[in-house]
Amino acid sequence: MFANLLLLALLAAVALYSVGIYNGLVRSREGVRAAWSNIGVVLKQRHEELPKLVEACRQYMLHEATTLERVMQARSAVASAQGSGNVPALGAAEGQLRIGLGQLFAVAEAYPSLKADVSFAQLAARISALEDQIADRRELYNDSVNLNNIRIDSVPDVLIARACGFQRAEMLEFTASETADVDVRQLFRS
Repeated sequence: MFANLLLLALLAAVALYSVGIYNGLVRSREGVRAAWSNIGVVLKQRHEELPKLVEACRQYMLHEATTLERVMQARSAVASAQGSGNVPALGAAEGQLRIGLGQLFAVAEAYPSLKADVSFAQLAARISALEDQIADRRELYNDSVNLNNIRIDSVPDVLIARACGFQRAEMLEFTASETADVDVRQLFRS
């Protein structure tokens, strides 16, 4: 009788421990999803602000249409990659958009009246603030992915993770050229 109670208590402890691991894995997975969603919120804000910035610039620099067009194409690529959840494509598109914005701001330097325009200055400051927020949220996303992947690969969590189909998440990575400072002098020569 005592042996049966002991066995039952042991089985209950293992079941509770397994449930705890499972719930922790779910929290970790949902943390990754929430971090991805938070990136999406800021990308959407930037997506909505960029046309305003481009329009403010367009009236001043009609002959710089290629720079404006590159920014809008990169904006579309970011939205597409983010919408499909394609993490590597988002990293590449973000890099292109960052370069395009750098070129746009560099071209704006050649137009003193544009730089003095209040709406341009406000939009440029807003875009810069959004860029900082995106960088912060990318870091949070990668931290969440890292914690999730560690849990999925660690014993004893790996046993529950494999049995329940938990998957590793992809880090949002950028090449060295995508994270390097924009060379404003070079942009003026382009």
